[in-house]
Amino acid sequence: MGILYLVPTPVGNMEDMTLRAIRILKEADLVLCEDTRTSGILLKHFEIKNHLMAHHKFNEHGTTAGIVGRLKAGETIALISDAGTPGISDPGFYLAREAAAHGITVQTLPGPTAFVPALVSSGLPCDRFCFEGFLPQKKGRKTHLESLADECRTMIFYESPYRVVKTLEQFAEVFGPDRHVSCCREISKLHEESVRGTLAEVIAHFKETEPRGEFVIVVAGKERLKSSDKKKRTDKNE
Repeated sequence: MGILYLVPTPVGNMEDMTLRAIRILKEADLVLCEDTRTSGILLKHFEIKNHLMAHHKFNEHGTTAGIVGRLKAGETIALISDAGTPGISDPGFYLAREAAAHGITVQTLPGPTAFVPALVSSGLPCDRFCFEGFLPQKKGRKTHLESLADECRTMIFYESPYRVVKTLEQFAEVFGPDRHVSCCREISKLHEESVRGTLAEVIAHFKETEPRGEFVIVVAGKERLKSSDKKKRTDKNE
């Protein structure tokens, strides 16, 4: 049996690539990637001469069986995405599941992912959080947001610059305009920036300043009532 490696790649700064990731990509029998052109630039930067094969959300159901066959035959295969950790809002889950189901060793290297630095630098509680990724663009979007109205954990969303203001306005409708939020863009790149404040304040900011770059939006969870507040409310009701 071979090994399937899920290898994180930089979300911005090339210096975020780990030495182990470079070694694995050099030693693997095959490197799977979303876009051979994008990953070709990465491999060239680190002087990695290896064969790339496209494996993305549009073909993964068709290519996985063959990849699993190669792994069962003893090959070592590495999977990368265009940026970040495979499986986090990127292809990776399906292949990892199928490989594991066939008894193949699946190892994921620690490394870059966009939401962790955005969460930790947000100033919002990060002891408990839920990762929501990209919201549905149309069908089920409102229902999904409403299901999070009472979520007490810090919530993390991915969003494109073209929908940031609309998404923040929808958050304000569901969570209230005073809910605190941190919008982090261009993580690990030259123009990295975090805009923090209430939803109303951050909406106003991005209506004046055009959003640019990919965003991670970190939203505070609903405040839990303290036990003393609960008692006061109960006494009042009585």
